[in-house]
Amino acid sequence: MSKEADKLQQLILQLENYIECWKQFNHYLTKAREKRFDADDESQFLDCKCVITQELEAILDSVECTDPTKEDIHALMTRCPSLSCLSEQQESVLRQVENQWHKIYIAWQSILGQLKVAMRKQEDKGGWSFSLFGKKKEA
Repeated sequence: MSKEADKLQQLILQLENYIECWKQFNHYLTKAREKRFDADDESQFLDCKCVITQELEAILDSVECTDPTKEDIHALMTRCPSLSCLSEQQESVLRQVENQWHKIYIAWQSILGQLKVAMRKQEDKGGWSFSLFGKKKEA
């Protein structure tokens, strides 16, 4: 496997792991809605938010994407300071948070799908193309 193919494979794995964090985030939203969480859940929710925010930087350093935006993700993380805060919100607010989560989640799934297509094309042709995403340019 070429160095570029290895980088692409690593990026796919990184994004798959990142999407798992987004699934966990949604799991905690459900716990908040049901008001069924404890101190450990609260701590794990905050850890999940940290991983989402930190890994976002690593992913954006490798892939140029316009959706979801960094601002979209930061806005969602800010809107959900804790499970206890979420559990006190009205149902309409929780639905808005879930809709925002879903929009971001689907965008990440789309990017993952594009990366997998690029990998498949590379395997089929024996070459490597990353043109769909464009590497981030150094400032």
